[in-house]
Amino acid sequence: MNYLIKAPERLHAEIYLPASKSISNRVFILNALCNHSNEIINISACDDTDVMEKALHDESNEINIGAAGTAMRFLTAYLSTKKGTRIITGTERMKNRPIKLLVEALKSLGAEIEYIEKEGFPPLRIKGQTLTGGDISLNGGVSSQYISALLMIAPRMTNGMRLHLTGDIISKPYINLTIRLMRMFGVIVFEEGQTFTVPPQQYSPVANFTVEADWSAASYWYEMVALCRDEEAHISLSGLSADSLQGDASIAKLFDKLGVKTTFTLSGVTLTKKERNTDLPLTFDFVAMPDMAQTVVVTCAMLGIPFRFTGLQSLKIKETDRLEALRTELGKLGYPLTIHDGNCLEWDGKRNKIIQPPVIATYEDHRMAMAFAPISVCRKEGISIADPQVVSKSYPSYWEDLTKSGFSIETGPSVPR
Repeated sequence: MNYLIKAPERLHAEIYLPASKSISNRVFILNALCNHSNEIINISACDDTDVMEKALHDESNEINIGAAGTAMRFLTAYLSTKKGTRIITGTERMKNRPIKLLVEALKSLGAEIEYIEKEGFPPLRIKGQTLTGGDISLNGGVSSQYISALLMIAPRMTNGMRLHLTGDIISKPYINLTIRLMRMFGVIVFEEGQTFTVPPQQYSPVANFTVEADWSAASYWYEMVALCRDEEAHISLSGLSADSLQGDASIAKLFDKLGVKTTFTLSGVTLTKKERNTDLPLTFDFVAMPDMAQTVVVTCAMLGIPFRFTGLQSLKIKETDRLEALRTELGKLGYPLTIHDGNCLEWDGKRNKIIQPPVIATYEDHRMAMAFAPISVCRKEGISIADPQVVSKSYPSYWEDLTKSGFSIETGPSVPR
């Protein structure tokens, strides 16, 4: 199935954003690690958090987390501490997403884990037990979710854990998010440079913990305002704050250069248009917020802003290889992108012929669908998105919110892409 998205002439809307998936998934694990748990308020209603919640209450021998990468990593660590033997598996794509570094790290801390099919990849058989803990060293360039997974279970280890990260650390704000949430649940993490020490401790449940709105979901509305021709565009987004726990909140500063003004209000933020202020080509290191790369890459291309973006190495092991996906799909629209060294994406401003009619493939990746749909605001003919249901992974109400904002969405059969 495809959606043909067409935008209204005027962009005025009030949007109630979904809750943060990143916070929800971490709080689920932290709550489960407490001696007793409390209700969590405003949990994200997306596929990934549904999978996490069900898995934590599932007593069967096998847990299938589908395409939820965060759940695979966090639960692999969590199940290593929970008595009993369990199998954790997922989709075919999940079975090809590497997890060896996390598994080997857990084994060095006392875990018993074995690969069922292919060495270094799910599915896994995990025999849960009390882990001894100790000293461990990891490359800081691995997925931050590995690091967060280890940190969250460290207080339950007999000797605690001392984790030293070598080299450059990617997605550091997500590690900071984990540490801040652990502190809210009563656990102290000592940081010295790139070394994190977590003594044995007990988690304490938090009463009335409320999950804040998702800044990554907000990024697509920033993109719409940046791309639209309506100089009076006005979008209100609820539940966001200037002191957010989320590293993706930095997207507001980047979009300020791309022509979007952010005004914080008592209920959230208001987005309006302003003059763009960018050096050409625009350069930015996405190492701290790689999930925002697709949104910004598409925005810059459609605004005709040449760019060179680095720090994208983790995009190759996401729901799809996002570097190749961006190059392929923007190529259909006449934007020839170049990938350098597996961590850099560049566009020099040159254009090629557009493939007519372009249908954007989404590769089972929610962010591909949501980053390309805003293109409709600068194309009278709109834009066609294949397999639009993928947004349920993080923002299930995305298409409904577009419709409420005046966008038209026509449903059609799948066509060759």
